[in-house]
Amino acid sequence: MSTKGSTSPSKPPTRAEQEVHSAAERLNSQVADALAAVSASRTPDDVDEIEACADRLERAARDLSVALRELVEERRDKDTA
Repeated sequence: MSTKGSTSPSKPPTRAEQEVHSAAERLNSQVADALAAVSASRTPDDVDEIEACADRLERAARDLSVALRELVEERRDKDTA
């Protein structure tokens, strides 16, 4: 059952949870930018922009992966504390 929209107070997100959220937002933004670049690209000169989008997507995906692993570590540490 989702608590989204609930009026009950909830704990603020941890640093790791905030990092995951931020990294996911950046990845979503990079995906949208890449789709826009593909739709707009029709000339050979546009290939560089598509390649740059691929590089940014790769970095954003790696950042999200790192953030998720940090969250896992934070939660495991909390469970053993």
